[in-house]
Amino acid sequence: MPTQEEIYQTEGGKYEALIAREDYQGNILKSLREVTPLENRVVYDLGAGTGRLVCLLAPLVKSVRAFDVSEEMLRVCREKLTNSGLTNWQVDVADHRQLPVADQSADLVVSGWSVAYLVVWNPETWRAELEKWMMEMKRVLKPNGQIILFESLGTGNESPIQLGHLKDYYPWLDEAGFQHRWIRTDYKFESLDEAEYLSRFFFGDELGDKVRQNQWQILPECTGVWWKQI
Repeated sequence: MPTQEEIYQTEGGKYEALIAREDYQGNILKSLREVTPLENRVVYDLGAGTGRLVCLLAPLVKSVRAFDVSEEMLRVCREKLTNSGLTNWQVDVADHRQLPVADQSADLVVSGWSVAYLVVWNPETWRAELEKWMMEMKRVLKPNGQIILFESLGTGNESPIQLGHLKDYYPWLDEAGFQHRWIRTDYKFESLDEAEYLSRFFFGDELGDKVRQNQWQILPECTGVWWKQI
């Protein structure tokens, strides 16, 4: 079974099939609007993947740039944005900690299920990596600019839990001055077979078995929303 890191590099189409089922109730966009106005904003989306957030934002904001370290993810993102007919977007390969943009050039930075990987993939240096990232956010955001992060609080859970592999990350966000709340971002699949197949593909056999056992065509998911003004 491929790791999530391998999936991000090679499985853009299958990953998009999963993501297209997420948040069928529309809580992500609702929560963004509750935190900050979106109209006339210049937005950067970090770890954009196949375009989950950028495709929500592009019709509403002044302009949006999507960044990810995976060209495979951005290939799908680019296709979706091209098909939208919108022209106020740009897609680039880039690391969160070193963006190819000018100082104080964005009103808002968003990132979904991505900044946490600075912790997961750097177990020895995670705190230094997060500090580098925060310094870059302070560089690229205009005065009073905002950061909004979405991170997992449990897929297959009706109520939020703190994931063991992010046990250092959650308190760091508190230390860094982020406010937070949680929302449901449940997946709604076309069939139980699709729910099991796509859940097993990305999240692993334990969740795939749980989907089948609970007959979950709608897969519950809890997501944390963290935000901070710079």
